[in-house]
Amino acid sequence: MNVNIYYGGRGIIDDPTSYVINKMQAVLEELRVNVTRYNLYELKNTIPTLPQTLKDADGIILATTVEWFGIGGYMQQFLDACWLYGDKERISKIYMCPVVMSTTYGEREAKLDLGKAWEILGGLPCSGLCGYIDNTVALEMNENYTNIIEKKAENLYRTINQKAASFPASNQAVRQKIAVSPAIDLSPQETEQLSEYVSDDVYVQRQKEDIQELASFFRDKLSQEGSDSEDEYVSELKQVYRPMAGFHAVCTINIEEKKNPLVVKVNGPTLECGYGAEEQTDMVMNTKRATMEDIVNGRMTFQRAFMSGAMTTKGDMKILRMLDQVFVFEER
Repeated sequence: MNVNIYYGGRGIIDDPTSYVINKMQAVLEELRVNVTRYNLYELKNTIPTLPQTLKDADGIILATTVEWFGIGGYMQQFLDACWLYGDKERISKIYMCPVVMSTTYGEREAKLDLGKAWEILGGLPCSGLCGYIDNTVALEMNENYTNIIEKKAENLYRTINQKAASFPASNQAVRQKIAVSPAIDLSPQETEQLSEYVSDDVYVQRQKEDIQELASFFRDKLSQEGSDSEDEYVSELKQVYRPMAGFHAVCTINIEEKKNPLVVKVNGPTLECGYGAEEQTDMVMNTKRATMEDIVNGRMTFQRAFMSGAMTTKGDMKILRMLDQVFVFEER
């Protein structure tokens, strides 16, 4: 019989959970059980690969400490990895005993959370152990507490040895009907390999750099293939222009994806638009092509683009408000 212990605490000296699982491990080893312990705080960089260790396990102990709220980050990461990369068929044959000691409020809720999580994964839950311990010394010196721990370990052994049956749980039905992970048609072996890649920081960083390089390549390619058109946005501005008496302004719009700025010259009934440099300008606007698309398609105004942070400006702010009056785009 093989039992794995996954400890999700921080490994501090006076952690009551450490004492409990040490006692349980000693009892199981006396019963000739092969016990392997995994301290998640020591293996935090390889947690995605730990579901592979469930292969030969007949039962497991999920042990954690509630220090302020919930089961803690390491245990949550491990359960996430089981959901994403674990062999669900293998998990369905593994008994799980939750052990939660608390130095604050919430040990019962955490124990229930571990049980529910394992059931949703498809595993077999066992009766667990939880308690509030504010002083580890009191736990160690109390013979009654020791007896409870030893009996719990013996019960786990009997449950696994006898392959005790249990009634179906509703959260298993939920898993089958609606709580379905995204459809990725991978074999257990491919899933294990994926988990190894995820835990490899160097590999992940290299993939991110490759994605950024590809994004930059295609962005430059799009820019070369037409985003620098000399008439883009010019006809749209001229079509909706509504002259306003007394309004004169020269605006330069720097569009991130374009090499040359768009210069808009408003002079009463006259409008001049084109791409190029302009030395004398009343307002400079900086934005992205997507924002400019939203403006000319009526989904956003110049002023709203500035207020939302999608556009930065330098110059007379009154001009920005006036642009929305002389260029009225209808939503498409």
